[in-house]
Amino acid sequence: MAEPSLSSTNTPRNEAALQARLLLRAARSAALGTVGADGLPSVTLVTPATAPDLSVLMLLSSLSEHRRNLERDGLCGLMVTGVATDANPQTAPRLSLGGRASLVPLEEDARLRQRWLAAHPYAEGYAGFLDFALWRFVPERAHFVGGFAQAHRLSLDALRPPPDAVMAVAEAEAQLLTDCDAAQAEALALAAGGVAGVWRLLAVDPDGCDLASDAVSIRVAFATTVMTAEQARAALHKPSVRPAP
Repeated sequence: MAEPSLSSTNTPRNEAALQARLLLRAARSAALGTVGADGLPSVTLVTPATAPDLSVLMLLSSLSEHRRNLERDGLCGLMVTGVATDANPQTAPRLSLGGRASLVPLEEDARLRQRWLAAHPYAEGYAGFLDFALWRFVPERAHFVGGFAQAHRLSLDALRPPPDAVMAVAEAEAQLLTDCDAAQAEALALAAGGVAGVWRLLAVDPDGCDLASDAVSIRVAFATTVMTAEQARAALHKPSVRPAP
């Protein structure tokens, strides 16, 4: 049975789940909570990206305490935060996730590392250093606050994108990236309110796409979640974006 909503507002659960998913997709920094060697909690900043299925990717150095913590115990928490709507920080949307992180298997590393780099193109120069490895965090619990007094416990089925859509877009992604020309990428960047630049399309998923210009990245959220490759192609050709959560 799904957990009851904690919200005191009339925000529908499915809309809250969608807002939470878009917030996570767009996040370029997050707070990661791990368990230290002394048994005490430790919180640090990490730079996440999302895989097509919404699992969270993190490039972590073996020199960092949080990676050593995860090597001992993959149980951890992650929190991403949006922008407050006024002077009260509690008006900012935020998503707290509990789950487990593990090292990405070698056979998946190249594909998912490119996905991470689509969100963090500035890291191209050090992403291949031997002390860095890609980790994947899989949520097992989700709590979303859409603003002041707008709390929801979300089921993972509601939070994640439809599996059929994930598969359909993933299978077409390479062709979609190849077919996107400079003018189309520029139109996507303008639709997202991006700064001027020479934009490249680097990643596509059912909820949107990632563009990069040199070291700068922009997340573009599609107006609706696309379910097929054809819908993804149409969304890329006629960009219409959702407002940021």
